[in-house]
Amino acid sequence: MVEKAKRILFINFGGLGDEILFLPAIISVKKQYPNSLITLALEGRSAGITSLTDIIDDILCVDLKNCGKFKKYLEILNLLIKIWGNNYDAVISSGSSKFISIFLFLTFITKRFGYDTGRLSRMLLTKAVPLNKNQYAVKMYHDLVQNITDIKTELPELSIKKKPKIENSVVIHPGVSKMSVDKGMIKTISAKEWARTVELLADRGKRVILAGGPDDKEVIDVIAKTVPPEKFENLYGKTTSIKELAELISGAEIFLCSDSAPLHIAVALNVRTYAIFGSTDDKKLIPEGGCVTPVKADCDCPLRPCLWEKRQTTCEELSCLKIPAEKIAEAVLN
Repeated sequence: MVEKAKRILFINFGGLGDEILFLPAIISVKKQYPNSLITLALEGRSAGITSLTDIIDDILCVDLKNCGKFKKYLEILNLLIKIWGNNYDAVISSGSSKFISIFLFLTFITKRFGYDTGRLSRMLLTKAVPLNKNQYAVKMYHDLVQNITDIKTELPELSIKKKPKIENSVVIHPGVSKMSVDKGMIKTISAKEWARTVELLADRGKRVILAGGPDDKEVIDVIAKTVPPEKFENLYGKTTSIKELAELISGAEIFLCSDSAPLHIAVALNVRTYAIFGSTDDKKLIPEGGCVTPVKADCDCPLRPCLWEKRQTTCEELSCLKIPAEKIAEAVLN
């Protein structure tokens, strides 16, 4: 449907992890049309995706979070103006609100692909694709391009230089984005439990390597103050970019993390991974039969998984994240 397309615009607003999950859809289109120029419209906080892949030729950054309604509309208008000046041949958007089909129509791009959000989307889009949220997010996003390409990229692919494996290593990235915490979305165990996990793994002979960025300072500080320094290697602040973090993860024998962007990096690099899951649905965030083992609490909360499914913030009790360090260490060691 886009045989003659030369310039293709993808639109996906979300965090870095979401951009990594969206990447296979872009990759499949690029493989189908290798001479095309790919532009990705995204939130500025996720622009680091360009350091992980070489298939994106240009980005259009917008700021839709933590801003008032007027500024949000202004950002959308500015995005439209940028789009109008680039003569795109096709646009693919991941948005699931009813407004998206109107926005795509206003881009005046000839070929427009998005999710089916009702009668209006079927009128305004070239193809309104059924939205199936009950599957791995990569597959959900890839549905958007099923009418454009016969190629199916099952997992994210990153353009980084892999490091040699570090013998007997467990690389741990304990944090999550500060933005999610500030919004009341708690997706990992306590810093105290992370510290106990680090010490247990070290005591069992593992070479523990700690990594993190600015958002992870609080949990890293607790670990550093609690666990004797000779028991782990602290690389906090020494991986100064998401690309450097990805390179570190590539050299890990085992990667241990929360439900966050580094998880999806590990999936793309096919690194054996153990990921803490509480309020979110692991079946939608990790591939079936892949390299990731979800580590979950033994709780019978009837709402689990609740985040995004039934509520926009986590509860105060957080019984789904009461995972003892012993259970986490045992999972990793087995």
